[in-house]
Amino acid sequence: MIDLFSLASIALTFFIVAVSPGPATISNAVVAMHHGRKAGLEYGCGLTCGLAFWGLVTASGMGVVLQSSVYLLSVLKFLGGLYLLWLAYRSAQSACRPEAESTINSGETNWFLQGLLLNLSNPKAVLAWMAALSVGLNANDDIFAIAIAAAVCMAVGFLVYVLYSVIFSIGGVMHAYRHCRHWIEGAVAGLFALAGIGLIRSSFTEQS
Repeated sequence: MIDLFSLASIALTFFIVAVSPGPATISNAVVAMHHGRKAGLEYGCGLTCGLAFWGLVTASGMGVVLQSSVYLLSVLKFLGGLYLLWLAYRSAQSACRPEAESTINSGETNWFLQGLLLNLSNPKAVLAWMAALSVGLNANDDIFAIAIAAAVCMAVGFLVYVLYSVIFSIGGVMHAYRHCRHWIEGAVAGLFALAGIGLIRSSFTEQS
C-alpha cells in the first residue's frame, strides 16, 4: 500500500511539471483571457483528458514499451510536431485579425476537443508521468498503488488547468490581454512553432 508521503512526493513532482509554462498551460491561459472562464475550463477539461490518456499509457506499462519503440515514438512525435505547427499558424492568423473578427466564431468552437487534441499530440507527456510516478513508487507496489498514484496526478493536472482558467479569466487580466492581444498571440504562435519544430527534430534524432 502506498503511503501518504509517497503520494505527496508524486503530487508535488507532477504539480511542478504540470504548472510550468508549456504549450498546454500557455494555450489554456490564452483561451481563458480571450474567451472567458467557461471556455478556459472546457479547454482545461480537454487538456486533463489528454493528460489522463498518457497517464493510463504510463501506468499500464505501455509507457516503457513506447519509450523503447523508436519508430513508434518517432511517428507520434512527428505527428505531434505537425499539430503544434498548425496551432502556431492558427495563433499567427488570430494575432493578425481585428478583435471583432477574432471573437466572432468563439461560441462555435469545441474547446474541450481542442484541449484534448493538444495534449494527445504530446507523447513527451509520458516522460513527465514516468518521472512523477518513479518518485514515490517502487518495484514492489501493486496495480492498486499505481492506480491511486495516477489518479492523484490526474487530479493535480485538472487543478492546475482550473487554476490557469480562473486566474487568467479575471476581468483585469482579460482587459490587459485585449490591449496586448496581437503581441501575446504572436508570441504564442512563436512558442508553438518552436515546440513543434523541436518535437519534429526529436522524432528524427530518435532514429539516429
